[in-house]
This record gives sequence, structure tokens and C-alpha cells, in this order.
Amino acid sequence: MAPILYSHPFSSYCQKVLIALYENGTQFDYRNLDGADNPAMRELEALWPMKKFPLLVENDRVVMEASIIIEYLQIHHAGPARLLPEDAEHALEVRKLDRFFDNYVHTPLQAIVGERLRPAGHRDAYGVDAARRTLDRAYAWLEANLRQGDWAAGTDFSLADCAAAPALFYADWAHPISQGMPILRAYRQRLLARPSFARAVDEARPYRHYFPLGTPDRD
Repeated sequence: MAPILYSHPFSSYCQKVLIALYENGTQFDYRNLDGADNPAMRELEALWPMKKFPLLVENDRVVMEASIIIEYLQIHHAGPARLLPEDAEHALEVRKLDRFFDNYVHTPLQAIVGERLRPAGHRDAYGVDAARRTLDRAYAWLEANLRQGDWAAGTDFSLADCAAAPALFYADWAHPISQGMPILRAYRQRLLARPSFARAVDEARPYRHYFPLGTPDRD
């Protein structure tokens, strides 16, 4: 029986897992969480009271958190794309960059987007300014540390790139990457051209009206 993924096509963290699944052609049962009073959302809540997604279920085993799901898939559904290297030192570098994209790109991005969803009178302009400053520092670090033409952790596509793709995709909508950062901008374009991420982006197109900052006429 194929694993079940509780997911939403427009969710950045769900796209992170979808990239891994598509890279290896892994068969899975997709439970789309879109829509009000969705039975799949009730199933999710029964499995994981935090109601966070993506969530993977297989043989009564519940696996939460995108990075852990990807590691689980590598152990139990290995395919041609090894997203965590066998070499321990290289794997440590991949995990480091995975955490970088989640903590210093994804997290401030969510602060900017989440602030716009708050009701009037509960906005957090200071928090948004801090998030934008964090993104500026993250962009600058990436521009200085990425290698031209490579993936995040070297020549092989990895877990770090699964994290980077949706994080940079949406972050550039919310807080554009400067034209003066050609290495980072080129990396984002390589991610968009990767078939696994291009598929996730296309599947999410019908939901772009959910983005509260408005979507640019590109990507």
C-alpha cells in the first residue's frame, strides 16, 4: 500500500516534500487539504492534533515535519535520487543548509505573509521589518556562499535544494532578491527549471489567489 500524504499544493513546506517524491517517482496517495469542511483535514487532525502539514502516513506510522518525511522516504522508498548523501560529512552540510533555508528564509517569509493575514488592529509592522532584515542577511549570505552553476550543497541535487526551492520561490515574491545578487537569482531560476519543482509550481497555480501580498506576473 502506498504512503498517504496530507498536503496542500500551494503550501511551501508541502512542496518541499512533493519535490522529493517527484524526484524519485515515488507512488503515494495524495490527500489534498484544500477547501472548507474537508474530510481530509479532519483525518489530519485525528492523526496529528497540531494540524500541521505535510503529514505522511504509512502502515499506521505517522511521520511529521517536511525534512523528517524526506529522510523517511529515503530510508523506506529509496530511488535513483539520493537526497541525503551517504558520506556523513557531506550529509551534515546538506542538513545544515536545509535548516538554513527553513530558519532564515522560510521563517521570515511566513512572518511577512502571516502579518498580512492578521485582522486590522493586530498587525505587527516591527515584526515584518525584522523579517525583511533577516531575509536581506540570508540573501547576502547565500550570494556569498553559493557556487555558480551548482546546487546548494555541491553538484548533486539534495534535501537542501528541496528546502530552497519553495522558500526562495515565495520569498522573492514577498521580498524580492536584488538584481545585484546574480548568483542567488540564477540559483532560483535553476530550481524553477528542475522538473520536480516545476511540476509542484504548476500544480499550485490554481491556488495563487491565496497569496495575500498579490502574485507577480512571472514564474
